[in-house]
Amino acid sequence: MKASAIEFRLRMWIQIVIIFLGFWAPWLGPFDWSRRISTLAWLAMEIGRLGIASFGVAAPVVIVAGALAAAIGMVLRVWGTAYLGYGVVHHEDMQGGAVMAAGPFRYVRNPLYLGGWFMMLAICLLMPPSGTLFTIVLFTIHFQRLILGEEAFLAAKLGEPYREYLRAVPRLWPRLRSNLPAVAARPHWLNAIITELNPIGIFIAFAFLSWSYDKWLMLQFILATFVLSMVVRGLMKAPIPTVVFLAVAPIVRFGLHLAVPKALLIAFGLALIAYALLPRKEAKANAA
Repeated sequence: MKASAIEFRLRMWIQIVIIFLGFWAPWLGPFDWSRRISTLAWLAMEIGRLGIASFGVAAPVVIVAGALAAAIGMVLRVWGTAYLGYGVVHHEDMQGGAVMAAGPFRYVRNPLYLGGWFMMLAICLLMPPSGTLFTIVLFTIHFQRLILGEEAFLAAKLGEPYREYLRAVPRLWPRLRSNLPAVAARPHWLNAIITELNPIGIFIAFAFLSWSYDKWLMLQFILATFVLSMVVRGLMKAPIPTVVFLAVAPIVRFGLHLAVPKALLIAFGLALIAYALLPRKEAKANAA
C-alpha cells in the first residue's frame, strides 16, 4: 500500500492528472466542460429537491461549507510549511533529518496531507458530481500511499525516536491537546505564505468570488494562483529556467502572435532545456 520513491517524486504530476480527469469526467461524453454541472450547484438543487431547504438557502450553505474546507486546508498547509520548511515540503525525495514535533505536528502527524485533502474537497465542488467522487477517492488512496511510504522511510532512518512519535501523535485525526513537550522551532511564515499561494487562492475564491456564482471566474483565479505559486517555487529552486520561462512566454505570445497554450508550451519546453543544461550539484561535488 505504501508509495514507491518514483510515485513520491511524481506526486504533483499525479495529482494534476487526477484533478484534470475529475473536471473533464470523460465518461460523461464529449470534451465539453461548459455542459457539466458543478457539484456545488448539484448539491444545492438536490437539497431543494428533497425539501430540506430552498435553492436560495442551500446554495449559500454549500458555498460556506466549501469556504470552510478551503480555510482548513489553507491553515494546515501554511502552518505545516512554516515549521517544516519549503525545502522539505516540496523536495523531490523523502527527507528525514530529525523528528518534527513542533507547530501542527504536535497534534497530527500529517497536517500537510490533511490540509491538501480539505483543499481538494473544496476544489471538487467545482467539478461534476461523478468527477468529485472520482477525485476524492483517488486522492484519498494517493495520500494514504504517500503517508505510509513516508512513515516507513522515517521509521527506518530515524529509528526509535520516530516510533515514539508515531505512538504519541495520531496520523490524520488531530488531537485538541498534545502530551508532547514543546519543541523550540522557529516558523518561517513569509516563506510558507509565498510558497503556498494556491491554498490561499482557493480560500479567497470560495470566500469571496463564489458569491458571483461564476464557476469559471473561480477556476481562472485558482489556476492563476497555482501558476504564480509554481513561478515562486521555480525562482527559489531553479531560478535560471524559471527566468527563461517568464522571458520567453510573453515574447512568443505577443511577438509571434501565438495562442496562450502554445506560447506557454514553447516557454516551458525551453525552460526544461535550460534546466537540463545546468550542471548538477552532484557533479560539482565530485569535481571538488
